[in-house]
Amino acid sequence: MQECEHAAAIVREADALLITAGAGMGVDSGLPDFRGNEGFWKAYPPYRRLGRSFVEMANPAGFASNPPFAWGFYGHRQNLYRKTSPHPGFGILKNWGESRAEGSFVMTSNVDGHFQRSGFSEETVYEVHGSIHFLQCSLPCRQRRIWSADDLRVEVDEGSMEATGELPNCPDCGATARPNILMFGDWNYLSDRNDEQRRRLDAWLEERRGSRVAVVEFGAGSAVPTVRLFSEEIAARFPRASLIRVNPREAEIGLAGDHVSIAGGALETIKAIDEWI
Repeated sequence: MQECEHAAAIVREADALLITAGAGMGVDSGLPDFRGNEGFWKAYPPYRRLGRSFVEMANPAGFASNPPFAWGFYGHRQNLYRKTSPHPGFGILKNWGESRAEGSFVMTSNVDGHFQRSGFSEETVYEVHGSIHFLQCSLPCRQRRIWSADDLRVEVDEGSMEATGELPNCPDCGATARPNILMFGDWNYLSDRNDEQRRRLDAWLEERRGSRVAVVEFGAGSAVPTVRLFSEEIAARFPRASLIRVNPREAEIGLAGDHVSIAGGALETIKAIDEWI
């Protein structure tokens, strides 16, 4: 494919690699992308029966009104992300980054932690929507603590989609804990952890302002355009940056310059590009 050959040339000639990724990056690992209610209900059939949408479930209000039901959804997702192995494309991207003279950084809206599990350094990943592998107080209380969920195990009754057994509590005030994830209508999200990640990314970018930066974006749709807008911002702001956008349905790029649009899935396209590198 001509586009993959072009993309490979951009990556080969780049000094640094900025990887940006949306939900489509995890689809090839077997993770759902929750594209619309039908996509959500296909991944979670009980919520169709219960008449609950993804927007309703990904809402912090549930941790106050019905903690077992709220944790049923997030506990199930946490268990799924833990047992699912990241697809081989993550490792290929890691190799591309390590081969660039000025390294790589990741910006992702995914909360699954799969970049870190694939060997990317915690210091070079910016999780713009937080991570399911960290917890915070649902109030939140004055301590503004964010702590690891590594020791948390939530059992879920898949009939009722409610968590069973003891739920996690805030170690400071005893209120119900919740994932440190930015949800819909979320005024209680503690952003301290990913604010620090963003500061590291901004510093990394500032040091590469005059460098050839390849921005490679995977599976970032326009419904929640956070990742797409960020990719385009960097491609427009950096005079020597090129954007490679990979998306099966929305690959178009509305920018002038040396950019590449590839209509395809993440893993198949990464492999195809890698053949030319």
